[in-house]
Amino acid sequence: MFALENHMKIAILIRRVEEKLLDLFSSGKLNGTIHTCVGQEFSAIAFSSQLNKDDFLFSNHRCHGHYLAFTGDYKGLIGEVMGKSTGVCGGIGGSQHLCNGNFFSNGIQGGMLPVASGLAMAMKLDNLGRIVLAYIGDGTLGEGVVYETLNIISKWEIPILIVCENNFYAQSTSIEKNLAGDIIKRAEAFGIKTFKSDIWHTEELMHEARCAIDYVRKSSKPAFHLVETYRLNSHSKGDDYRQKEQIEEFRKRDPINVFISENPTAYKETLDEVDRKIDEAVEECTANSVLELYDYYHFPDKEESYTWETVEPLNSKQSDLIYSFFDEEMNHNRSIIFMGEDVLHPYGGAFKIARDLSAKYTDRVFSTPISEAAITGIAIGLSLGGFRPFVEIMFGDFVTLCMDQIINNASKFYQMYNKKVKCPVVMRMPMGGRRGYGPTHSQTMDKLLTGIPNVKTIALNSLINPKDLYSSILENEEHFIIVIENKIDYGKKINKKHLKNYIFEKTKSAYPVIRIRPIMSTPTITIVTYGGMVNTVLETVEDLFYEYDIKPEIIVLTQIYPCDFDVVIESVNATRVLYTVEEGSKYFGIGSEIVASVAENIDGPVAIRRIAALPVPIPAEKNLEAKVLPDKDLIIDVIGKHFKMS
Repeated sequence: MFALENHMKIAILIRRVEEKLLDLFSSGKLNGTIHTCVGQEFSAIAFSSQLNKDDFLFSNHRCHGHYLAFTGDYKGLIGEVMGKSTGVCGGIGGSQHLCNGNFFSNGIQGGMLPVASGLAMAMKLDNLGRIVLAYIGDGTLGEGVVYETLNIISKWEIPILIVCENNFYAQSTSIEKNLAGDIIKRAEAFGIKTFKSDIWHTEELMHEARCAIDYVRKSSKPAFHLVETYRLNSHSKGDDYRQKEQIEEFRKRDPINVFISENPTAYKETLDEVDRKIDEAVEECTANSVLELYDYYHFPDKEESYTWETVEPLNSKQSDLIYSFFDEEMNHNRSIIFMGEDVLHPYGGAFKIARDLSAKYTDRVFSTPISEAAITGIAIGLSLGGFRPFVEIMFGDFVTLCMDQIINNASKFYQMYNKKVKCPVVMRMPMGGRRGYGPTHSQTMDKLLTGIPNVKTIALNSLINPKDLYSSILENEEHFIIVIENKIDYGKKINKKHLKNYIFEKTKSAYPVIRIRPIMSTPTITIVTYGGMVNTVLETVEDLFYEYDIKPEIIVLTQIYPCDFDVVIESVNATRVLYTVEEGSKYFGIGSEIVASVAENIDGPVAIRRIAALPVPIPAEKNLEAKVLPDKDLIIDVIGKHFKMS
């Protein structure tokens, strides 16, 4: 056993904090849940205490031991679980979601591994000699994102040490029922250096942990360290269905219990000191306040008024302008990282946006495996390390594979960690149909990408220079951004559609609202649209006038979430007739949100119709696809018939 002053005192502190938290739960003084690491303390100590203070550590739902061994901040942990403003995250994150300096934890199994890898990649790109350690559990090995990440960290030689704590149970289910094959061989299959230890031979564990850490630091390559351990408590606060005889056997082998039996006097002295500190911390935290809503969430300010300017035509295609944005910015801004599948020269991505970027900026363009979840998580980690990653998802349809990383990491980090970190990742994706690509490559997923906290959604269109929008993102945004690029607009020149007797104008703002209004007459209806439907809507204007004497005012949204609908409301207040046009299906869609906002802000009757795709998968056959998606004829027919009735 190691000298008390080196390791055992930390282990006893960890255990007593965990036991105190359980007591507080039992007495009704805590909220939520808790997953204690009682029995696993030396797994935390062996690695966390041997990292450099400028290294990074990522943990999971069972994070208290890792946190205390790395930071020593027992007061911040107790305050956090007690929900106090003095907690490490102001009481917002609670037991599982901690952030303090270089420590991060989240309760989503496997989800933090690509984020940790991205931060380790940032350390390597900056040549700082720092490494990242990420704890996972044996139960996490059922998650696909783990294997996506293992592949990437091996191929890219990312300096991360993955510590897999095998306590033989995934919640209450034995590893024998959940896990096939050998854990070590899983890592070895990716060509990753492996180590194996257990907590019952503490001297060997400490030595082997040091060897693993040194290997990652010196080689700048990943390693995987399997640590066999055993939790003496239930998965969370209760409901332990394991055999009592098994638990008792491991309780006897537990390093702290062995120390107690062999060193009762030293243990008693340490226990008294540790308990005194913990009791003082609890008493202090009890007297502390909790965060107010204003400290947690600020309601966004609204624009007082808009200044309008003319929309100028450009003799350049949208795809060329997107490429030139990256070429010009990457030439002087070394923080920009371009990532995506098949983006290397000469292929340059499915829609050729990357072109020759990889030849010009070899150290900042990364062609990834088909691993959308891991790509997204790695980009989040890169952003934590000070980079500005732009992720290209080959088809927008595949964004569903990214959603866990977006919703449970990027969206939550800022407020979950009490505003300590930000994730300025930009995710670009071609979206929409009319190319004959069929049900899984033609969807419009826009409505699934809105309403996510701290995630802004922008839709490019054929009227606005995309370079201006991407420059605004780079200059203004500190959180995750989704940019929808409609496939059919890539080949279109900007604002080349001319409408006689109409003026094209836009607000002077980062993501302009475009207004297309009659010059000489008063509009009779309002049409609101965005993205790839803009040109189709413009094609209806002359027919609506000549066939039905309808003069529309068209509002084009660029930022579709969060969205300020003041321009829409002003227009509808005058016309009292609103049509929304979108390529996705109308049920619970963008148009529905526009209609709801108008209804909340306008008194009196308004005639309304939503025009959208049929709620079916997009067929590949050309004629059938055209009938499923909204087109010029459908828009004219719906508006003409409805306007007569209204």
